[in-house]
Amino acid sequence: MSKNKLPVIIAVIVLIISLACVINIGGPDYPTNSIPVSSEALVSLQDQIKSAVENSAQTGQITIFITETQLTSFLADKFSSQENPIITLPQAYLQNGQIQIYGTVIKGYLKASVSIILTASINSEGKLQLELTSADFGPFPVPESLKEAITSLVTEAYTGALGPVATGFRLEGIIIANGAMMIIGRID
Repeated sequence: MSKNKLPVIIAVIVLIISLACVINIGGPDYPTNSIPVSSEALVSLQDQIKSAVENSAQTGQITIFITETQLTSFLADKFSSQENPIITLPQAYLQNGQIQIYGTVIKGYLKASVSIILTASINSEGKLQLELTSADFGPFPVPESLKEAITSLVTEAYTGALGPVATGFRLEGIIIANGAMMIIGRID
């Protein structure tokens, strides 16, 4: 092999290797405790809500607990079904009145970790209202569609789980702490 071709071959190999790799460019750190994703958590959430709805037939009141594992599993399931998900590897933490979502964003050959913090409240009609408190996409600009996409997914976890009673359900209280979200409401 001639000495003139060796630098060209090395440059081509380096270019191919760099194109095949995804470069991590930082972003916020995930919390140290990882939340497992499981289909059992999704089934558990559905069963729990079904039971709460059945019990509400006598009292008119529903109390639902959603855990970090259930919400993380729900988000992972929803994101994995999208062709180009906004976030991969989601982790949802329910702490201090906030829904904290961490994940990974991949744009081309660049990868960054992200954090999204939502605050939940009840609007005047007794419906869940989520407010985007902060979003950190590392060096990436925060996508304009982020608020709507994340808000609709978390809202879907809440309303979709309630199923047919969601339209006649009036939220009376919501507490987020210690890894769980408790939703208290009444069927009108």
